[in-house]
Amino acid sequence: MGTEDPPGTPDRRLRDGAPADEWLRDGPSADRQLWDGLPADEWLREGAVSADRSPWAAGPAADERLLWGEPVSGDQLAAAERAYDRCGPSERLLWERLSVFEGTFGPDAVREVCASWALPPTAVLGVLDRLVPLALLRVDDLFAGEDDVPRYWMPHPARAVGARRLTERGDRPDLVLRHRRWCVKLARTAADRWQSGRQLDARDLALRELPDLAAAMDPTTGSPPWGDEADAAVEIAVSLWFLWVVCGRAAEGRTRLRHALALLGGEPSARALWLAAFLELESGRPEDADPLLVRAWAAAVRDGDGGALGLLAHLRGSTALYQGRTRAAADEYREALALTEEYPEFGPTRHACWAGLALALCRTDPEAAQEALDLADLDRESRWGRAGRDMNAEAWSAMARAELAAWDGDAERAADHARWALREHLRLGSAAGAAGAAELLAQIRLSAGRRDEAAHLLGAVDLLRTSVFDSSYRPAEFCVVTRDRSERALRTLLDGPELRYAYEEGARRGLFTLAGET
Repeated sequence: MGTEDPPGTPDRRLRDGAPADEWLRDGPSADRQLWDGLPADEWLREGAVSADRSPWAAGPAADERLLWGEPVSGDQLAAAERAYDRCGPSERLLWERLSVFEGTFGPDAVREVCASWALPPTAVLGVLDRLVPLALLRVDDLFAGEDDVPRYWMPHPARAVGARRLTERGDRPDLVLRHRRWCVKLARTAADRWQSGRQLDARDLALRELPDLAAAMDPTTGSPPWGDEADAAVEIAVSLWFLWVVCGRAAEGRTRLRHALALLGGEPSARALWLAAFLELESGRPEDADPLLVRAWAAAVRDGDGGALGLLAHLRGSTALYQGRTRAAADEYREALALTEEYPEFGPTRHACWAGLALALCRTDPEAAQEALDLADLDRESRWGRAGRDMNAEAWSAMARAELAAWDGDAERAADHARWALREHLRLGSAAGAAGAAELLAQIRLSAGRRDEAAHLLGAVDLLRTSVFDSSYRPAEFCVVTRDRSERALRTLLDGPELRYAYEEGARRGLFTLAGET
């Protein structure tokens, strides 16, 4: 594509990644561009995209092939080849190297991955500026507080041309290795942001870069043997522990980590085994976590990783709490507090240990639970300036506060705490946390006589769990007890059809809507 194609050429397609129905619904936008640099509104005006045959239509046409999950026509590939042929040697080389990126990227990534003696770091960004009109789309995927730098995406036809030429040149293995090293750096940056209290920034960065991080977590994208590649893949997966454990992507994290560990040449680190065990617990399989915990403890002793001992104590506490063994859970959380550093550089914080201790005690020893929450506040305030907020720990602490307020008979204060916990868990993306908070809020609302609202919350929880977890998943005992109490009470207040309708209405409205209404 380009100036040598007449404006009415029918093979031009919108390629900014948005679905066709969004384009047709919202109409043209000044910041949306075609992959060859022409404005989207010009193509819409000339009828390049139609609802009955768009590039996103189901199933490829006769001359189309699926590339990275989307249909690409032969005409689009031919146009990309013509654009490539018009480039100079430096632009062609950069075009080829940019094809290793799965998602969007910025100047730092280009300099880190693509620069070499043939494309010096001082010159590569100038080459990038010349390449943008021919092969790239500008995208706006910056999140709040991030430096305002240009970011780009390479459409699939252009990427296919670059990937083929990169392979023919023989440079693909080296570029894949450099891309994986860049992804290791990205994952470490996200992990550092999480530990420093910039948790939403950490999550947003990880999710935005996930297409590239996912590719880097697959050792088989490199050249065999895959032992060294697997080391980097495991490091990326472990650095992103918060995305899997806290932000509701446990199933994905479990799959990616198991794949990387299966190709690992040596013994896994204690932290990799800790994460593997945690993901089994988050998937509702605490019995599968136990042998991994034993292996992780042995690896921590072998490697002299004292920090991992605190992680393992916290996880043993979480496992015991999941199984309803509250006394054992409290003992493990106390041990975790004794072993966890003042400013842990990886894994759950001290605030998370205090929150777990309060949850373990709130139904059997309310005074001790309140003391744990008070000590958590003092512990957190002494570290606030350096460590920032732990939103996940605060959400779980709010659930313990709701239990204690309900114990004191203050239903409104209990509901406030439970509602705040629900909103924070939803904000982070934690399905397990949101479900538990919603069931607790339903129990509190039911005690205040608001039976319909309670039933709506339980119906929304059912929909959430069935959409996120598989059929074998069983919630934590803490949540099971809460749910059983509410359902027994509802069955005495509503007959079968009424209760079923209330559940269906809650599922239809969803937890996000209900969290805003309650």
